[in-house]
Amino acid sequence: MKRKASFSFMRVSFFGVAGLLLAVPGLVIAQSPATEQSAPSAVATPQQIQTTADESDKGLPPVYGLQGVLIETLDGKIVASQAPDQAFNPASSIKLATALVALRTFGPNHRFTTGFWTDGSFDKATGTIQGNLYVTGRDPSFHHEHAVMIARQLNNLGIRTISGDLVVAPGFTMNFNSSARGSGILLFDTLDATLRSSEATRAWTYERTTLGDVASLQTVSSLSVMGDVHVGSVASGAQLLLTHKSSKLTDVLKVLLCYSNNFMAERIGDSLGGKESVTRQLITTLGIPADDVQLASLSGLGINRVTPRAMMKILRGLRNELQKNKLSPADIMPVAGIDPGTLETRFTGPAWQGSVIAKTGTLIRTDGGASSLVGQMKTRNGDSLLFVIMNQHGNVARFRSNQDYLVMQVQNSRGGPQPFNYKPLALTMKLADTESISGSTNGELGPTLQAHPNSP
Repeated sequence: MKRKASFSFMRVSFFGVAGLLLAVPGLVIAQSPATEQSAPSAVATPQQIQTTADESDKGLPPVYGLQGVLIETLDGKIVASQAPDQAFNPASSIKLATALVALRTFGPNHRFTTGFWTDGSFDKATGTIQGNLYVTGRDPSFHHEHAVMIARQLNNLGIRTISGDLVVAPGFTMNFNSSARGSGILLFDTLDATLRSSEATRAWTYERTTLGDVASLQTVSSLSVMGDVHVGSVASGAQLLLTHKSSKLTDVLKVLLCYSNNFMAERIGDSLGGKESVTRQLITTLGIPADDVQLASLSGLGINRVTPRAMMKILRGLRNELQKNKLSPADIMPVAGIDPGTLETRFTGPAWQGSVIAKTGTLIRTDGGASSLVGQMKTRNGDSLLFVIMNQHGNVARFRSNQDYLVMQVQNSRGGPQPFNYKPLALTMKLADTESISGSTNGELGPTLQAHPNSP
């Protein structure tokens, strides 16, 4: 791997929005559409980024660290640039790459499937299956409320008891528990109302109440498994009882990106073939040089390396993929000051609320502290600008403030901020748009159940 030019530390004063850009001399910026040009990229040198606080900043701590910036118009004209070809740690903003490849691979309407199977016979009089209950699937969004729904659906089929064991596939996970057995035990307890935790009950009640589904709360759903929990494959010839389908991929991604959930990102990344496969697709489909994207994880944990220019290509690729499916970045990315999660408390002023759609990245210790903000902003003069801001080797909280002020300054240079047209939806509802389909066409157990091909 080629090594990029190294940087020394910079000191940036950012205590007044109007003065921010003047404090970072390595940053080249076009102030207005009238003067906007495709300016040459300015790779900052140690001399360029060494600054001192002015008299108005006395008593306030400066910011030290490394910074890369690339801000462009939608048609590709450069608005601001600083070290665009220097590799930085993107932290969790690399989840945008995971989301892009997932959308291209699965499609926005993809649903993760969890199957419930049995190798036993059903005694309708007692509501008992004499045999085991098998669970397959790799849904990264399967939680307490979904398990209670499964109990309800199986109850609707007349099933109350499983005489045998609960056998979960090696890839099954629940509630962000990476252990298949641990997830199986959690499912075992949640299915059974006598073992169900108060947390599971609260999750179910909150979801149903949010959806206005009062009917589901009138009865207590419960499925008792009399045996133990095992990890294994489905028995040959097992019959399908129920198929549970997650919310659409776009809804899963919205929750993932708003809360920057590492577990969900890694699980989806695994289903895409891992970091090597994702890296290869970024290089081949977006034309990113191999040296400009080095991934250690698909969640942003660890030492990843991406240049601002490569990250801009990822952002544009994601926007294009969404646009092809008549979607916008707000459909999967957090809207600042509105959506819960990582951007809930940023850009919250009345003028700025809803004017930024972006993905954050934060690593407190790795690379001496790494922070990033990647997304798009809207301005009052009608512009939508794409931006990549990456920092490392410094205080993360101050990096975030620096990023926010930089975005706000660019917006102010173009008439001020303008909110995107966005109507928020409770994220609980995003993961509640599930589907459950019985294994038979008439809703009853019997010979019409589908045989399982003996796969995990």
